[in-house]
Amino acid sequence: MRLLIAVGKSLEEAREAADFQSWCRRRFRALTPQIDNPLKVALFIDLDGTVLDIAAAPRSVSTPHNLTATLRRLQQLLGGAVAILTGRKVDDVDRLLAPLKLIAAGVHGGELRLEPDGEIEVASGSVPGPLIAAVERLARSVRGVIVERKGIAVAVHYRAVPEMERVLATELRDLLANHSNRLVLSHGRRVFELTDVNLTKGTALKRLMETPRFRGRRPLMIGDDSPDEAALETATRLGGLGLKVKGEHFKGGAIDFRDPAHVRRWLYDLAERLDT
Repeated sequence: MRLLIAVGKSLEEAREAADFQSWCRRRFRALTPQIDNPLKVALFIDLDGTVLDIAAAPRSVSTPHNLTATLRRLQQLLGGAVAILTGRKVDDVDRLLAPLKLIAAGVHGGELRLEPDGEIEVASGSVPGPLIAAVERLARSVRGVIVERKGIAVAVHYRAVPEMERVLATELRDLLANHSNRLVLSHGRRVFELTDVNLTKGTALKRLMETPRFRGRRPLMIGDDSPDEAALETATRLGGLGLKVKGEHFKGGAIDFRDPAHVRRWLYDLAERLDT
């Protein structure tokens, strides 16, 4: 009986692998007419939930095997027109992708590095100390909530207690109303973030598209949650593509990728195609 179960499981896994490969080929064929000429493409990629698998806590995320090598190939093949757009700090991007450095926008557009070895521009002021203290008091009252300080933003992770989403949203809005009018509450995948009201991944993408490496190219943005929507919309408005990864935010409709593994495989196939 155990042998039959094991064989059945192996066959199921084989079918899933075949479906995965078939899906990747179909998706690649559907998108490549837009990206046959690398001189016309600029690639913008979110990290968590897009090319990195979601983890219980931000520091628990790991970088999958070969992702850094794939991104390095694409950086070379696309003339450097590859950028990471993320809610993480740019220093954290470098840690996850080491030794590779890419052009990057961190903290939802609040940090911007226009060249891989360039300086990090900070476009927003620090979150007020009293507001951070109030957020941390709130987090201590809810077991399982993690506060992540980012200097110019603060994140409240509640993946361990998803049932507290509405309570946290209400409390955080009240704190913002009492402490700041330049910050807004952004909602990601099991995370709330207090970020600059005037800065988004969309403003970062637009700024990068005005720089020499990206100017004149067609932007292709890949993202998985609400903070990515501004960049997805901006890429489309600029004549490019906004590609969505299925998850807690994009659950149905026009989904382009089922999960980060599909994105990683598609990026690898893209590098193979452009390198021929």
